[in-house]
Amino acid sequence: MTRTHWLFGDQLGPAFLAAGEGGPARDAPVVMIESRAVFRRRRFHRAKAHLILSAMRHRAAELGDRVTYIRAETYGEGLRRTVGQGPVTVHHPTSRAALRLVRSLPGVTVLPPRGFLVAPEEFATWVDGQRALRMENFYRQVRRDHDLLMEAGEPAGGTWNLDHENRRPPPHGARTLGAPAPYRPREDDIDDEVRRDLDRWERDGDVSFVGRDGPRSFPADRREALAALRRFVSHRLPDFGAYEDAMLADDGTMSHSLLSSSLNLGLLDPAECVEAAEAAWRAGEAPLNSVEGFVRQIAGWREYVWHLYWHFGEEYRTSNTLGHHGSLPDWWNELDADAVSARCVATALRQVRDTGWTHHIPRLMVLGSHALQRGWDPAAVTDWFHRCFVDGYDWVMLPNVVGMSQYADGGRMTTKPYTSGGAYIDRMSDLCGGCPHRPDRRVGEDACPFTAGYWAFLDRHRDTLGHNPRMARAVRGLDRLKDLPALLEQERDRERLHGDEPP
Repeated sequence: MTRTHWLFGDQLGPAFLAAGEGGPARDAPVVMIESRAVFRRRRFHRAKAHLILSAMRHRAAELGDRVTYIRAETYGEGLRRTVGQGPVTVHHPTSRAALRLVRSLPGVTVLPPRGFLVAPEEFATWVDGQRALRMENFYRQVRRDHDLLMEAGEPAGGTWNLDHENRRPPPHGARTLGAPAPYRPREDDIDDEVRRDLDRWERDGDVSFVGRDGPRSFPADRREALAALRRFVSHRLPDFGAYEDAMLADDGTMSHSLLSSSLNLGLLDPAECVEAAEAAWRAGEAPLNSVEGFVRQIAGWREYVWHLYWHFGEEYRTSNTLGHHGSLPDWWNELDADAVSARCVATALRQVRDTGWTHHIPRLMVLGSHALQRGWDPAAVTDWFHRCFVDGYDWVMLPNVVGMSQYADGGRMTTKPYTSGGAYIDRMSDLCGGCPHRPDRRVGEDACPFTAGYWAFLDRHRDTLGHNPRMARAVRGLDRLKDLPALLEQERDRERLHGDEPP
């Protein structure tokens, strides 16, 4: 009996139907299940719900008579309605919950994961040879194994890491970086249908969303994803590297690729992305620092996060080394950017509200840093990032937020907390101009919430962070602050009197 192959909503590219070793049978019938329960369990960003449903329905339209597309309450119900107890194959899902589900269902065979460069057994072998897990070491191994940006066995340009060339602040006085616009898709009848369905679900009180669902900004099928990749490599990649850590209030995309959602839906394969970037460098069409920075994001960080999600285990989800238990305030949960006076937070939150996306620096050094300084529960922060970003999935956000952004694992993933005072934001952006808060003020009505918050955070965790080699100097700096008592009193009063108010 030919086994039916089940495609999850983030397994939408050709790799997930490729036959051969570790793949489904050639021309196997396909089932796709649109589960309403998924959207009931979490209050997702409306643009994210739209993108996922549009992408699934576009894939079903491509597959035609080969696919049975079921709209059901749960995955289990949908599977029973299509194949009953018949044999089913499915590629390894991307979340622990989905993996538990498919392993619990009779007749389901789980095939190896696809959509990543490094196989689980290869990562396990690498881990066995490490005294400490560090992304840089993993990244170098991936470069070697996949011959990425290598020349005669050595890294192209003679060095593995060009981060020092990729930390430039934005051009002085510029409102935008001036990069060519990213690829933008055109909506079609499927998008209209999805929007009508989401409207009906909300009217019926069936589900509730957050954020805005404007014209779809991200690819929903393979053709669009390839067009977005070509557009980035040919027009935006050359200027990507130097300004990848910079922020501008009027330029939310800068030269970033905006390919993360396509990768995480399975519409693009990581190999084709890094190979296209490397080809551009070898053809003299993009500088090495930009190409290496892009390759690092995909072949380094994305692969590393995927494997750490499985390596750390389910207990990692409850990590809370710093003992942060604060609740997320309503203005944050509602993406109410207009309620926020701090221009950096307002700008980042507005980008999330309007598009479901910001690039990695607003995520880490504005939104994540603010949550860390305020002591919010890392599990709640992780859930917020998962729900509110179009590229957010459990495997993506759990290590990124718990480990890197909130330092809740105490250093298992990164060597220090990623947070700063306002000086960093001022140096790397134009967001402090026109803000009622001053980045150089710790105390007073115009004190920067990040500058005050940074020193209050260090003081609160002085004993823990004072033993961290990368934080010890900053912690010692507390003793040089003559206004530290006033600062701490100010922050205690703020928390007591205005704890849920935006900065």
